[in-house]
Amino acid sequence: MAFLILAIETSCDDTSVAILCDKVILANVVSSQLDHSQYGGVVPELASRKHLVNLQIVLEQALYQAQISLIDIDAIAFTQGPGLLGSLLVGINYAKGLSIALQKPLIAVNHMEAHILAHWIDYTPELPFLCLTVSGGHTCLTLVQKNPLNHQVIGRTLDDAAGEAFDKIAKLLGLPYPGGPFIDKYAQQGQPIYNFPKPQIPNYDFSFSGFKTYIKNFVNNFSAEQVQQELPNLCCSIQNAIVNILIDKFFKAIQDLKPKSVGIAGGVSANSTLRKKVQELGNTLQIPTYIPKFEYCTDNAAMIGITGYYKLLSQNFGDLGTVPYAR
Repeated sequence: MAFLILAIETSCDDTSVAILCDKVILANVVSSQLDHSQYGGVVPELASRKHLVNLQIVLEQALYQAQISLIDIDAIAFTQGPGLLGSLLVGINYAKGLSIALQKPLIAVNHMEAHILAHWIDYTPELPFLCLTVSGGHTCLTLVQKNPLNHQVIGRTLDDAAGEAFDKIAKLLGLPYPGGPFIDKYAQQGQPIYNFPKPQIPNYDFSFSGFKTYIKNFVNNFSAEQVQQELPNLCCSIQNAIVNILIDKFFKAIQDLKPKSVGIAGGVSANSTLRKKVQELGNTLQIPTYIPKFEYCTDNAAMIGITGYYKLLSQNFGDLGTVPYAR
């Protein structure tokens, strides 16, 4: 028997609804909020208000693309957290309303676990699977064992996430928000001529706060004109440094834990240098390496839906008392 799953993602500033027939994506609609760029970051209150406006529109688009109606849905998956509290509340309460109206079960999904499960949309990685998840709010290493829902976090950031470091450094360089893609763009035109120190953090944990401060002090030695002249080389050097910090930890974990397959997830996994170096690492170590399509790297409801599918198979349901948990 095939299951139709409606998935809702509202953890930050992207409103997304997906519809799946088991593991097959019938629709994955994402509405990105552009208003935040003028403020240099996501404004939580503004984000939650936009979700209220966008969610019904995005739902109708998803139903139209999937060529189904709401009464056909078998279960409703939604992001419980982590994320912005107001944004999460909009998605959770919308899902609860649909559950009551349609008399369909609820499935609460962890946003970070969903990033990892995005690999299962197009692939079936052999377990144990080691995943490096890199986003604006999180940087962690997770070992997936026994089944796709069995996760063990073995390393995480002790302060700033890699994506946050990209965005804040981009702001120092005078680049628009979100800054990560702009650093990636300019990096393609430059060379990594500047060497930056790596944080000396034990085990598999990460830290980017000190690195970010070092870059701030380094850039302050440049005039505004010099920053513009050296922007490609600065971006290339900074991007290489951040990616190398991630790759070094990833390499250490692979050597120590010897997983049967590896992959990357999260918004920063769309970064061209990170994708290239992870693939090179997999080729060097001769280990199957999985990288989701770009549309499944950033926040999207398809990854919520695929996680909901596996939770549905294990009868792991939420209820009307489900509350959000923030970052």
